[in-house]
This record gives sequence, structure tokens and C-alpha cells, in this order.
Amino acid sequence: MSPVSTALPPVAPSLPSLVSRGRPVLPWVMLVALLAVAQTLLVGLTVVYENKGAQEQVDAAAAAVSIELRQHAERDLEGLQALQWNDPTDAQWRRGAELLLHRHPELLHIEKRPLQSPRLPGNASVSPPITVDSPYRPPLFSHVPRTEMAADTELACATAQRHGTPAFSRSYFVPFSGGQGIEVIDVCLPVSHSQGGASESVAATLSMPALLSQSASMELLRGHELSFVEADGTRLARAGLGRGGGVYVAQRLIDLPGQTLVLRVDSAAGRPRLIPPLAVSLVLGLSLALGVVVVLLVRDMRRRYAAENALAEALAFRRAMEDSLITGMRARDLQGRVTYVNLAFCRMVGLTEAQIIGCNPPPYWPPELVGEYNRRQQLRMDGLRPPGESQQGFETIFLRGSGERFAVLIFEAPLVDGGGRHTGWMSAVLDVSEQRRVEELSRQQQERLQATARLATVGEMASLLSHELNQPLAAIASYAAGSLNVMGSGGGLDADAAAALRHAAMRIAEQAERAGRVIKSVHDFVRRREQAHEPLRCDVLIEAVLPLVRLQARKSGARIEVERIEPGLRVQCDRTMVEQVLLNLTRNGIQAMELDTPVKARELRIKVASAAEGRVVFRISDRGPGISPEVAQRLFTPFFTTRPEGMGLGLSLCRTVVEQHGGTLDFTSLQPPASGTEFRFTLPAPAPARKPAPPRPLSSLTTDDAVLNPTPDDAASAT
Repeated sequence: MSPVSTALPPVAPSLPSLVSRGRPVLPWVMLVALLAVAQTLLVGLTVVYENKGAQEQVDAAAAAVSIELRQHAERDLEGLQALQWNDPTDAQWRRGAELLLHRHPELLHIEKRPLQSPRLPGNASVSPPITVDSPYRPPLFSHVPRTEMAADTELACATAQRHGTPAFSRSYFVPFSGGQGIEVIDVCLPVSHSQGGASESVAATLSMPALLSQSASMELLRGHELSFVEADGTRLARAGLGRGGGVYVAQRLIDLPGQTLVLRVDSAAGRPRLIPPLAVSLVLGLSLALGVVVVLLVRDMRRRYAAENALAEALAFRRAMEDSLITGMRARDLQGRVTYVNLAFCRMVGLTEAQIIGCNPPPYWPPELVGEYNRRQQLRMDGLRPPGESQQGFETIFLRGSGERFAVLIFEAPLVDGGGRHTGWMSAVLDVSEQRRVEELSRQQQERLQATARLATVGEMASLLSHELNQPLAAIASYAAGSLNVMGSGGGLDADAAAALRHAAMRIAEQAERAGRVIKSVHDFVRRREQAHEPLRCDVLIEAVLPLVRLQARKSGARIEVERIEPGLRVQCDRTMVEQVLLNLTRNGIQAMELDTPVKARELRIKVASAAEGRVVFRISDRGPGISPEVAQRLFTPFFTTRPEGMGLGLSLCRTVVEQHGGTLDFTSLQPPASGTEFRFTLPAPAPARKPAPPRPLSSLTTDDAVLNPTPDDAASAT
């Protein structure tokens, strides 16, 4: 301060000389005036700030007290409700009430009242209420009887009984002897017994001054006056060590069930006073302000320089970081013009930054998709989300500088400036063309594996056909030879010979049709190539694979049992692939019973039923020896098999097909006394867009009696 004070005196006598020499004095005068005004405003703002701070403290105190008041009221209600638990006797209720009054000093009086007050006309037969008073003061209604001050209480009890919830009454004044008294408020709770409805109520009287004292800390009471007031400002009850100054006042509404109280918090502090030597304070403040301004200017210049250097380093660091990314970054303004791209984006599209910035439409949009992209951009500008876009990103097509089209995945978010204004969109762009190529290769390999599995299945079917077709073809040959013999005996045919000839011709036709059905089943299975998902009836899927399954079942002597399928039960699937899954699982079940399961016990059961969440579950269970834990761990591993002639692809492909449909495939061992394994998989049911067609009868879903129990003619023809 000494340099400033020594420099100030020469300034005053030099002003006339400065004016005489024509030097500009007005800027200095304006500077002094501005500093004086600023200092005055600073003092005024300080006073305002102190007033505001004091008022905020009072508001915070009022909010804290209001919260504590509600919590005290809730605790009192919980204590009163706890008195009624387990339907206590009058003695038990009285002991609980005495304990509650001892714990809560704000509670002055508790009584258990009958549903109808005895003070009302015609209620003389009603038993009087059970009352308990606080141990901390004389009985509340010793000076004025309770019956003369129960109007508000009865109104609150009637409200509580009507709504089935606690209700507070209006506050009222209870006089004591000597001209004193206390402001109280009643709360009434309906009592519900386990034997029936509400037959009585519990009313408690709370001291409003005690409620205020219990809801505020001693420090708060020392510096504030708390009171409950009427709507017109009339004070009902107060608490606090002093009187409020009336300067900083806050009011809060305390919402209680059935009643609202007004809490008033008045701070004892008065308005802040100015420093007595105001002139000295202004001079000292002005001197300090001049020195501080110079120091602040120097520090501001240094900070500005440091901030500029830091900003330049941050920009260089951000640029280096963005250039090292493999993710393309792109920013566009509200008109769709590109305003920023990073190096990765330029490499991705094969264009330079100068070729991209400011272009609309961008050069990396394919010409045939410009209209569609413009419409999508217009929807985004209108505040709408284009179809197919989500927060998880959307996929589209870009064009490289070489003319190559490639797939990209874009994640886009609004671009907001420092003022919170929406200025455009920031996009993160990923080149997923290589990923799509790998997915296509994987799909092709999967199709090859599926084709290989189908070829293996066709080979096994061919071996079964050679055995299966021998029977009907032998029967055809036998019946044809018999017919020729009958016709070659010469002469006219009698009635018996003609009947035998007709019977033989019918058998020839039946066996030929049987052989044709077997060949057609294998032919249809091999020729199916559709890959589209379509809604199909479950019985149609089962019927399609049953002829091929029965070929395998005849060879091993197994029985096929299909439980009744719910009519109209449908799934959304690829028919060929699901038939392949059903065929693989049923053939595996039949083969599992060929070695260790007796012929009479070889039974394969197929069941289809509805499941939760729009799913349909298929179950294929056998009576084989089951699956050991060692085999179960590798059961779905590709190329793992327990059969010497197997390829190890069946179950792996089955799981892949089911998961591609959005389902699951698993298995479980059957519990004793049954043995074997149950495979189950789920498929999605189609959306109920239209009413399904009536299902046709499942005539072929029963056991093939012609196979398990052949007729004598069939047996003879087979030999």
C-alpha cells in the first residue's frame, strides 16, 4: 500500500498542469468514476448477497424442519398403528400406549374410542373410551372435560373411518388452570380387527409446541423462532429461544392426512450493517482495486498465453488421436454439408479432405441412392428418426473413389456446441465390408456342410431303400406270377378264379403304390432347397419326415409314437432345414436303441406343444442307454461322433439351424424307472396376423400297423 499512497499525492497538483498542456484528462476521470461506481455497486451487491444468503439459510431451515415434522408425524402414526397389532386386550393396549407416550414427548393423550361416540344422543349404551395421558405433564383434559372438546376429533375419526386411513383434525386450544393452555392437534386411526371390519378408532393428541421443538435442533432453535400460524398470520404455537427479527422469514406447508399446517420460520438476525467509516473503506478499496487490476491484467495475460498453448497442444493431440483411429469420424451441419472428416474416413472412401468438406450431396454417396439418402436426411432435420435407424447404429452403402461400393455401419448422435445449441450431427463410421464377406463365406461353408450331411443321409436312405423296396417288389412279382398262372390255365375263368385274380391285381397295385411312396419321400427330401422362413403347421412337418423315420424304424424294429398335436399349432421356419433337424434327431434316437435296448422296449416318442413367450417346443425321446457325462461335454462339437461310420456333423448342424431360427437345442436324461434321452428344441411361433386354416387329420401320425403287424398276404409276398 505504501507505493500507491506515495504515488497518489503528486497526481492531484499535476492535473491543472496536464489540462494546461492539453493532455487528455477525461479518460482518467472516467476511470476514477467507473471505479467509484463499481465500488459502490460492489458494496450494494455485497449487502444483497448477504441478504440472499441469510434468506436461503432460513429457507433451508424451514425445509429441514418441515421434513423432520413429517417424519415425526409418520413415526407417531406408526407407533399408534403398532398398538393395534394382534388384536391386544385392553390391558395390553394400555401398556403399549403408556410406553408410546413415554417414548414420544409430543404425544399428550391417547384414547381408544368406540365407533359411535357416547356423547351423541342415543349412544348411551356405547362403552366409554380407554384413555392414557402423558407421564410428563398433568392430564390434558383435567380442567375442561374431553367430551366438550371432541368435535374436531369426532370429525377426524369420521373421516378416517370413511376413507380407511389416518386423519388429522383441526388444531384447537386446551385451557389449563391459571389462564394458561396449549395448542394441540388430534389424529384419528380406524381400528380393523381380524374378526371383522372397523368397530372402533384410536385418537391421539399431539402438542404443537412440542412437535416443533422435537423437529428442530438446539442450534436451529437458538437462532430462529418456529411457529405454526393460521392462513391470516395468527400464531398458534411457537418454539425457539428468542424472538424472530421479522426480516428473514420462510413459510412451508405441512401436508398431513386430512389437514394442512403452515410452518413459519423467523430468523433472529437483522439486516446487515454497513462498515461505519464508509469513505475510508471506499478509498482503501479503490487503492486495492487499482493494484489488483494491474496484477490481474498481468496474470490474465499469462493465463491467456498458457491457455492458448494448452489449446494448441490439445488440438494437436486430438488431431493425432483422430488420425490414429481406424473408425471414420464425420461431422455435418444442419443443412447436411460435411464440416469435418478424419484421416480414417478419407482412407475409407478413398477421397481427400478437400474433396469432401462442404459438399452436399457428399461424393461418397452412390448416385442411385442419393434420393433415398436425402429423404432420410430430411427426416432427421425434421426431428424424426429415419426408418431402420436406432441408437445401436444402422447399416448403409458408401462409394469409394475407385467406384467400389461397400457396406458401412454408422453410429450418429446430435452435435451440440458450448451454448447447448444443436449445430449438426457427429457420426462414427465403420467399414463392415470385410465382415460381411466373412459372414458370406461362413454361410456358404455352412450350406456346404448341410449339403454334405444331406448327402450322407441320402446314402443311408439308399441302403434302406434297397431293403425296403425288396418286399413290395417281391410281392408284386409273386402276385403277377399267380395272375399269369390263373390266366394261363386255359378256358373260361370261374367265379373263384376271377376273384383270386382281382385280389392279386389289387395287391399288385397296393405294393406298387407302397414302393412309390417310399421313393417319393426320399425324392422330396433331396429336392427341397427353399431357404425362406414361412408359417407351417407342426403336423405337416412331422408328416413329412415320418416315412423316412419309419424306414429306419423298420430296420431296427422300433416303434414310433407321436402324441396328439394341438390343432392349428404353427411355427415360423425354413421347412427343409427343420425337417433335417427332425430327421437327424429321430435317426439318432433309433440308432441309440439298436444295441442295448430290447426290441419290445424300443420306442421313439415325438411330442409337440406350445411354450411360453410365443414358442413351440419339439421333444424327441428314446429308450436307449442314455448319454454319459464325458460324451455330453462334447456332444455338439463338430466332427465328434461315437459311431464308426458317423461324420460328427449331425447334432452340430442341428444346433446351428435351431439357433439361426432364434431357438435353443438341448437334451436331458430321463429319470428312472424310464431310461433314455430326450432332445428338445424350440422354434418361434408366427405372429397372429391372420386366422390359421383348419388342420387336416393326422392319419399318418399313428403307429404303422402294416409294418409292425403285416397281413398274411404281405408276409407271404415277402417270402
